[in-house]
Amino acid sequence: MTTNLDALVSPEAPVRTPVKRTILMCKPSYFTVVYRINPWMDPAVPTDTSLAVAQWQTLYDTYIGLGFDVHLIDPIDGLPDMVYAANGGFVIDNIAYGAAFTYEQRQPEGPAYMDWFRDNGFDVRAPKEINEGEGDFLLVGDVILAGTGFRSASHSHEEVSAIYGRPVITLNLVNPNFYHLDTAIAVLDTSPGSGNGHIAYLPSAFDEPSLAILRERYPDAVIVTEEDAAILGLNSYSDGYNVVIAARAKDFERQLRERGYNPIGVDLSELLLGGGGVKCCTLELRR
Repeated sequence: MTTNLDALVSPEAPVRTPVKRTILMCKPSYFTVVYRINPWMDPAVPTDTSLAVAQWQTLYDTYIGLGFDVHLIDPIDGLPDMVYAANGGFVIDNIAYGAAFTYEQRQPEGPAYMDWFRDNGFDVRAPKEINEGEGDFLLVGDVILAGTGFRSASHSHEEVSAIYGRPVITLNLVNPNFYHLDTAIAVLDTSPGSGNGHIAYLPSAFDEPSLAILRERYPDAVIVTEEDAAILGLNSYSDGYNVVIAARAKDFERQLRERGYNPIGVDLSELLLGGGGVKCCTLELRR
């Protein structure tokens, strides 16, 4: 039996247009879990580096198939979380704001990513405040949504606003399972016709004041189920039409199709053991 996917799209859904993305990734050549800095990590659970590499390769190949310009940073032995490239910085208008990690195990990643930015022609701004890059900073239209509560310090929100000259909206995360903003919000569409932009999010990840901001600013947001969020279904990456998501996030997939998107499921179950998914492995480079 074949399924007509067009029939799953709501007649009221806007026409979505893909926009070519330029991104940075890091192959998980040294991925393992030997410490615990988030609820997903358990050093007692075995990890399979070769499987992590194979799953990451599928994600890489998916991006290449979508026409993305994919850059690679060399992995460094002893930095098993370097695969989560989104945490390595935040890039807008060729300005790369570097990361300063909360936990000492990841702190060497900050300089490594800043070195890559410099070597590739970006204007690098070294951080004065604790922040974990695009893990907690999401550009939605002209506004930067900024997470705090577990990793990035709220003072980094002021720093990033001063660097980019853009308004920053602070959102407080309250569930340790969703310790970065990009685990609780997915940016789906920021095209000129999308108003404030279109996002998906998990309400229970935020405190009430933050939830009130999200409800008012994004009344048409996709509300993701607890079940899909629990496998980091929101940790996804969109080009405005194609949305790469966790393969098991089936209700999120359904909602995306109804809204006119083309969801593409990939299995990153091995990298989930370190607390990361699709978006964690993807740092957008905005020239």
